Amino acid sequence: MAKIRSSKEDIIFDIINYIILAVALIVTLYPLYFIVIASISDPVAINNWKVWLRPVGVTFEGYRRIFKDEMIWTGYKNTILYTLVGTAINVMLTMMIAYPLSRKNFSGRRFLTIFLVITMYFNGGLIPTYIVVKNLGLVNNWWVMVLLGAVSTYNVIICRTFLQANIPEELYEAAAIDGCSHFNFFIKHVLPLSKAIIAVLALYYGIAHWNEFMKGLIYLRDEKLYPLQLILRAILIENQARDQMMDDVQYTMEKQQVGELIKYGIIIVASLPVLIIYPFLQKYFVKGVMVGSIKG
Repeated sequence: MAKIRSSKEDIIFDIINYIILAVALIVTLYPLYFIVIASISDPVAINNWKVWLRPVGVTFEGYRRIFKDEMIWTGYKNTILYTLVGTAINVMLTMMIAYPLSRKNFSGRRFLTIFLVITMYFNGGLIPTYIVVKNLGLVNNWWVMVLLGAVSTYNVIICRTFLQANIPEELYEAAAIDGCSHFNFFIKHVLPLSKAIIAVLALYYGIAHWNEFMKGLIYLRDEKLYPLQLILRAILIENQARDQMMDDVQYTMEKQQVGELIKYGIIIVASLPVLIIYPFLQKYFVKGVMVGSIKG
């Protein structure tokens, strides 16, 4: 078989593509790499711009101070709890809302869909929301972290589109002949056939819960209920405030140096679990983006 020869224009096009992709890869990965090596490098070397491709003056003082703080472990425990419980509730409610909206014979589905979409553009605002949360007794209650905003309209639309495209009406009709109700059909047929979209929803909701700190900042008062992100924010602010209040110059410089290590270390501590899990769910993430682009 004769080998197809690339034209000069094709070769130039490929070279330009490779260059652009290589630059994009470096721009994306280098900041992550720099944070890793900076978190274990001498702060003086970092401030003098001597840390570029490898760590200088390796030290784990920043990580030692981070994990020495008991609140870090409390934050990890709380965030894991909020992420697991919240994601389970989010996925369950989203699937239960999206399934009837995906059925063409469901009366009023167009009105309900429009009603849901309106909430993407308009909301009551922070003060009315706070009043509602307070009247429900959720202020300073860990349930506020998983119940407030339990359903995302965007995710409902993605899930509805997936169910429309992959769960045909004929499948329910065949099951209904054997006496299967909508609830049994949803449990025994829809959920097993929707593993891909469930993984997408779990990824979306899980990352949102892991990075959440605004709800904790507004509604939580007890530090024992703080999520990890809020505790890390408090550590950074506390270090900065202490540095500004110190009178001794030498001590202040030492605190600032350790503070730099802590800042980089905190980024790694907060991001590492998500970075580890994400590659295993990446294919579902891409699938979810493609599903969201399909109109139905």
